[in-house]
Amino acid sequence: MPNEAAGRRILDLKRLVAERFTANNWFELGALTNALDAVRNHGRLLRALQWGDADYEGAVFQVLLAMVERDPGNLKRIADYVDGGVDGGGENASSSAGSGRRIYITPSVFEVPADQPDPSLVAVMMPFDVRFDAVHAAIRKAAAQVGLTCKRADNMWENSVVIQDIFSLIYRSTIVVCDFTGKNPNVFYEAGIAHVLGKHVVPITQQPDDIPFDLRHHRYSTYLANGEGLEVLTGTLAERFATLTGRPPARPWSV
Repeated sequence: MPNEAAGRRILDLKRLVAERFTANNWFELGALTNALDAVRNHGRLLRALQWGDADYEGAVFQVLLAMVERDPGNLKRIADYVDGGVDGGGENASSSAGSGRRIYITPSVFEVPADQPDPSLVAVMMPFDVRFDAVHAAIRKAAAQVGLTCKRADNMWENSVVIQDIFSLIYRSTIVVCDFTGKNPNVFYEAGIAHVLGKHVVPITQQPDDIPFDLRHHRYSTYLANGEGLEVLTGTLAERFATLTGRPPARPWSV
């Protein structure tokens, strides 16, 4: 029998396999694990898959368990196949593991950075305007309070094209703060990139009406651009960052 860690991994894989596998995937995996008989001879696996029956997940678990019991090395073979053979390869840039369907994108305008996403990096998207420097400082302070690093695209010069620096920063970050104050179209565009990449997007604004209509169902924080208001913003964001990174929140997240 697999140990506890292997058992948990099989359960995780079971959920992914149940969501994504076709019959062809099962035959390919059976061949890779030298366990085609476990696939073909299971009384319910392929039939339950074909008809969408409620016992399919149970059948998935039974077959995966049989593969691993036959050869413990099959656990890695199964995981590698699920990560590569089903999804088509590529890297996961999202900030959290979603339970829904996943897709892979090959950008035609941007180059994917060589660096991996940094779980301690906060990206800030806001107008390139000195009037927002104090806001940026408040966000940096919030990030520092929970041990995170904060960067803004205009503080970088890694590529000859600005938008590539912006994409690279969003790609490498785990949290993206978007200041929609002034309805800046660049920030709208950058927020869209962050959402598509599966990042934790934290919207802020001085005016609620500046939040795009399509995003008003998401939680956002308003702030006043004065000393007291920015201190409140720092506290609010520090709590939100702590929640998103799995650290104990300092105080409730407010809208």
